[in-house]
Amino acid sequence: MGKMKINLTNPATRQIKQAKIGFSWTTFFFGVLVPLVRGDWKWFFILLAITIILGIPTFGFGGALVGLVFSFVYNRLYINDLLGHGYGPADDYSEKALQSKNFIG
Repeated sequence: MGKMKINLTNPATRQIKQAKIGFSWTTFFFGVLVPLVRGDWKWFFILLAITIILGIPTFGFGGALVGLVFSFVYNRLYINDLLGHGYGPADDYSEKALQSKNFIG
């Protein structure tokens, strides 16, 4: 399936959000700015706090390490949060992609 971009929709608000499954290159390069731009306040503040806490005593190295680690997990966290807030697959492709990566049963 390659690079999977999926569409999630909230049936209550009719809002559609697109998300990528897999490694987050945007998080790798832009770190804490990604959840900020997406309006993902929970993960913005968590990532910001961890980056500051680990970055200050290590002169930035710890903050860079946080960005690297979150690059591998952020998209999964973001999709799980959307699913938890009532979003679901907007089309058959998105549903199959979510099933293949064990987001939904």
